[in-house]
Amino acid sequence: MNRATAENFTFKNIIGIVSTYYELTKPGITFSVLASMLIGFLMGSAAGIDIMLMIHAALGTYLIAAGTSAHNMFLERDLDGLMKRTSKRPLPAYRIEPRQSFIFSMTLILLGLAYLLMMVNIIAGLVSLATTVIYLFAYTPLKRVSALNVFVGAIPGALPVVGGWAAATGTVFEHGMWILFGIIYCWQIPHVIAIAWVCKGDYEHAGFKMLPKNDPHGLKAAVWIIVPLLILFPTVYKLYVMDLVSWIYLGGALLTTVGYLYYGIRFAIARDKLTAKPLMFASFVYLPLIWIFIFTDWVIL
Repeated sequence: MNRATAENFTFKNIIGIVSTYYELTKPGITFSVLASMLIGFLMGSAAGIDIMLMIHAALGTYLIAAGTSAHNMFLERDLDGLMKRTSKRPLPAYRIEPRQSFIFSMTLILLGLAYLLMMVNIIAGLVSLATTVIYLFAYTPLKRVSALNVFVGAIPGALPVVGGWAAATGTVFEHGMWILFGIIYCWQIPHVIAIAWVCKGDYEHAGFKMLPKNDPHGLKAAVWIIVPLLILFPTVYKLYVMDLVSWIYLGGALLTTVGYLYYGIRFAIARDKLTAKPLMFASFVYLPLIWIFIFTDWVIL
């Protein structure tokens, strides 16, 4: 092997290692957490945005969210190997050793927590810590015990927006942040159940209890989907009532919620994989659209 070939081989190895560790952080979920945090920070910055504080909050949140996702992969490495959709992840595919993933994930979590505590504020750090603890030590094990994990898992899914507001204000006692929390919480329940229907066979094979017990016809799942979707309407409207947003957000948010409900009703009527898939895709676009409406509202007005 000549020198050029050896250097190219080494470069490819480095890129492969970096890519593997990056994949371990579940980038899609991590950046979704970051987006929610930034929206919370934006909405909490009524007196004006502190750019440096926002950068510190973003960096700390990214680190702890990436570490939490990586540690979830460590905890579920054996179960991931039983599902087609996750069998090629770094740990079940033997592209990284469990010990290495444990050290990596815990390092990111501790670095992110320390950074938030020192560079942002204690409240933001504690909210992020609560998010990590609930996700890893309540939601993750509950997935193998009861379908109620969907409601527990929606808590850490919705807390990042609270963390962003807390980063900007230093408090968790303002009404607006909990309305934002409610939007994400209600969005997430139909989102998770739709995915569970689409991937039903995979989840059952791995022993995950993502759907209600004794519900062969999906009647319970339909209720769990429709109720949160209906609650979304007064929740998204409440931001407007509190004068935190304008009609620009309100019009877009209500129309988007109508669309989300439409796909939820279609599933509730048919209760099959054919209608679960469009609902899943609708859930993928719902929250980003709500954030876009909020951001557009803030930029224009």
